[in-house]
Amino acid sequence: MLIGAMNHPASDVVEEIEWMAAMGLDFLDLTLEPPAAASWRVDPAAIRAALERRKLQVVGHTAFYLPMASAFEDLRRASVCELRRCLEVFGAVGARWMNLHPDRHTPMHERRFYIERNLETLRDLLPDARRLGVGLMVENLPGEYNTAAQLADLLDPLPEVGLHLDIGHANLMTAHNTAEEILAAYGPRLRHVHLHDNRGGSEDLHLPLGAGTVDVRRHIAALKRCGYDGTITLEVFTPDRHYLAHSRDVLRRMWDEP
Repeated sequence: MLIGAMNHPASDVVEEIEWMAAMGLDFLDLTLEPPAAASWRVDPAAIRAALERRKLQVVGHTAFYLPMASAFEDLRRASVCELRRCLEVFGAVGARWMNLHPDRHTPMHERRFYIERNLETLRDLLPDARRLGVGLMVENLPGEYNTAAQLADLLDPLPEVGLHLDIGHANLMTAHNTAEEILAAYGPRLRHVHLHDNRGGSEDLHLPLGAGTVDVRRHIAALKRCGYDGTITLEVFTPDRHYLAHSRDVLRRMWDEP
């Protein structure tokens, strides 16, 4: 199991790599977002050199607010253009997987409409993903894409698309944490994990592990049962990095428990 963190989009990516390496993390969850880490602003060669120098791996993350299911076709195509540019960057820095946040912002349209638009965007991206050797994976999101049945609308039609499981998201806007049911349905397609804490409800707080109601030990056990031993990003968003370091230690200790 590898533990990583996400760069802050307003900070220089190479500088972010330096403190992550100093903290003893294993990989960078590279998010390509403005203002400082936009796909058109970063230097892929410099990022790859820094990763190799610090012996860190990398996973690709994209902005959660891209209109990839927009009812305005030009906007959907613009999101495809941006995501293709992200694929090029991720291929250049050595990432094997890029995540996508399925879209639902299509007022006055039924669910089937935005499902089909998301699928159209995924199909548009797959040829470039294959060419670059960067797989696509879909992240579960609170509200519309947070149960096995909801994710089935996107994953079943496209068997080569992977699952990106966000355990914190699975605790939101639902009667119970849905991570285990998602793993039961799509565990073999699990490619990456996000882990953070919250208190349920609708607030995506990104708290340190142990500060909310997420049963971290239970979900680690579920990951291990399905044979997962890959990358886990600690999405602990606090100004004080001691909370991230604490969460790193909690995760490692729990993972090593028999």
